Amino acid sequence: MSDELIKFRAQIDSIDDELLKLVNQRAGLAQQIGHAKGNSVVLRPEREAQVLNRMVRANSGPLTHQGVTQLFTEIMSQCRALEAPLRVAYLGPHGTFSEAAVFQRFGKASEGLPVDSIDGVFTAVENGTANYGLVPVENSTEGAVGRTLDLLFNSNLKICGEVLLQVHQCVLSNENELSLIRKVYSHPQSFGQCQGWLNAHLPHAERITASSNADAARLAAEESFSAAVGGEQAAVHFKLKVLAQNIEDDARNTTRFLVIGKQDVAPSGTDKTSLVMTAPNIPGAMYELLKPFAKNGVSLTKLESRPSGTGLWEYVFYVDIEGHQSDSKVAEALLQLKQIAAFVKVLGSYPVAI
Repeated sequence: MSDELIKFRAQIDSIDDELLKLVNQRAGLAQQIGHAKGNSVVLRPEREAQVLNRMVRANSGPLTHQGVTQLFTEIMSQCRALEAPLRVAYLGPHGTFSEAAVFQRFGKASEGLPVDSIDGVFTAVENGTANYGLVPVENSTEGAVGRTLDLLFNSNLKICGEVLLQVHQCVLSNENELSLIRKVYSHPQSFGQCQGWLNAHLPHAERITASSNADAARLAAEESFSAAVGGEQAAVHFKLKVLAQNIEDDARNTTRFLVIGKQDVAPSGTDKTSLVMTAPNIPGAMYELLKPFAKNGVSLTKLESRPSGTGLWEYVFYVDIEGHQSDSKVAEALLQLKQIAAFVKVLGSYPVAI
């Protein structure tokens, strides 16, 4: 071993020793904050967003911004766990993209609670089995997840955050070659994200829907000449081979998840507000509903319609806007909106995903 290499390793060891002291010092302060808060909520999404944004702005490399975000997410996860364990319900079983999103947002010190449906995620949070829930709300290729929107409309839970997970789909199987595959299992959303690739490479394989990608992997693991479309985490969990990677038709394929809980989230400085509204059944009603946002300089980032369930061809509209509901411009726009809309419900204000 060269003298230069020995010198570099000694410097790394010294830095590691100092890092350990500083991280433990931070953890001690986090414990003191936990004692000061008493029985208050453990998770403060606005504070964690401020920390991550500040670290990204201060990052001069060579670590990427994504690497810095992941590093400090895990540090905060470990520090938070010293206050109290954080249990997060998600659409299971183990090995789903939802599970990956839980750990991306909350870190590995959190406890994931897999449930069998999106309804089950809401129920787990409502009855206190979980502190928070994480549910898919839209995919960049396949669009909105209607069941999540419907449950948000009827639930008293609030949106506390969002997670953007880049989704890379794979073909998973016990077989060694694609030519042996006769059946492909997957969730309908994943089939939709990979139609082009499947048509080109597995045109004659039967496509069978499953309740989740992880359940598809389980089925593929139990049958010969079968495969599943899902993430690499499912391959690890079910001991399957990865026959093809990144088969999504759009390389930017991303799923947006929402964190749901019982708390209102304070402003972080870079926030989003979600709401649902209905328009009176008169000409120009939708135009009038959008005027308060334009008048007050509030930008819309999403407008989604869903059948109301109360009558034929009646709809509710889901809206995402920039800013926190306590911001003066947003507050004024919401006040004006409530004066003209048939119904308005603010689903939550929360930090924009980093």
